[in-house]
Amino acid sequence: MRIRREVDPLRPVIGLIPLYDEEKESYWMLPGYMQGIENAGGLPIMLPLTVDSAELDEVYSLCDGILFTGGHDVSPDVYGESRKESCGVSCDDRDSMEGYLIDKCLDDDKPFLGICRGIQLLNAHLGGTLYQDLPTEYDCKVEHHMSPPYDRTAHTVEIFDNTILAGIIGNGTHEVNSYHHQAVKELSPKVTAMAVSEDGLVEAIAVNDHSFAIGVQWHPEFSYMNNEESKKILKAFVEECKKGRRTKL
Repeated sequence: MRIRREVDPLRPVIGLIPLYDEEKESYWMLPGYMQGIENAGGLPIMLPLTVDSAELDEVYSLCDGILFTGGHDVSPDVYGESRKESCGVSCDDRDSMEGYLIDKCLDDDKPFLGICRGIQLLNAHLGGTLYQDLPTEYDCKVEHHMSPPYDRTAHTVEIFDNTILAGIIGNGTHEVNSYHHQAVKELSPKVTAMAVSEDGLVEAIAVNDHSFAIGVQWHPEFSYMNNEESKKILKAFVEECKKGRRTKL
């Protein structure tokens, strides 16, 4: 059965960074990213994986916001370090593409949300560093690389007062899921930490002096269906993108 919705002229278009599979030579997308944005009132589109600046400029102009998805390890080249054996596979084209789009978003104050790899790339691109592999570089006290299902709690985070995130879901202790082996190490001087894990890892950041340029280490796209806080994060992002949509009309 075909469904037809009323077209909402204020429904913001959200560009999603594609995931890439080297073995299958394919671009793909986890449905939670798409469905989570749709559920929050946005229209998600998967962007092409390209370093062609003219093409990126064109697709960027179609979007009211960008969602920087999870995926590959960030190359140590981004933050000026040598690759360790424990570092996973990276994708240079994706690192370059995302860095370009981050700069454009910051120049235009266009909203964006980084998830997992998204927070890591954001911090590294703006001058911070990363743990290339938590199990071999950090004394983890909680589970940061959980097994499925991913819509359950892995550990807690402490959200700081007077941050964008506190305004969305409240400050204090919150339960999150967790699936990563890299993480923020040295914080970029251009961002502010919004949350830390029980064992001291930075779990959320916001770019200074920007309306909505944030990253979270956990995965609201896995848990938005049964976690009200995950739903609120995606909703707040989409609502911020809607403000920009309104100015176009």
